[in-house]
Amino acid sequence: MNLYRSFFLAGALLLAGPACATNVSMAGGDVAFSTPDNWVTIMETQGVPEMRVFQVPDPSPTARDNLASVTVEVEPVGDLAAFNRYVGNATRKAKGLDGYKAIGNPEGPNSQAYTAQEHGTAYRYDERFWFKNNHAVRLRCARPARSEAGAAWATAFDKGCDAVAADLAR
Repeated sequence: MNLYRSFFLAGALLLAGPACATNVSMAGGDVAFSTPDNWVTIMETQGVPEMRVFQVPDPSPTARDNLASVTVEVEPVGDLAAFNRYVGNATRKAKGLDGYKAIGNPEGPNSQAYTAQEHGTAYRYDERFWFKNNHAVRLRCARPARSEAGAAWATAFDKGCDAVAADLAR
């Protein structure tokens, strides 16, 4: 029964993943991207920095205690040197997290992939940064390193994160 449920869940996630999208615009339209419709906006700020945080639903019991989220943060910076300071500050903060460990090969320049502990749970983080129209743009994807939803859910999460990154890189 568990195997059948896993296949059903994987199929449902694959069908639901890329079919629909919600368009998001930030920084007066200078930054735009789309998210899967099933992502839930849980926080939105205006000003400096401007931020959107999305919860990525995890259909398993893991979600009771651990939140999978994607954050897009946009902050005005005057030039490339200010952008580099922004990235450096974010990197220092990441390295200061409990249990920080760099993993794998990050997706391109100004990117980092790592694991760290959040409330006693191992999380996988993927952060990417862009300098666009005098703005620092940060994408931070955070999910529990292990979810009872299984590999199909983790793959769908990563695919959604990659799709937002592709939009932001344009």
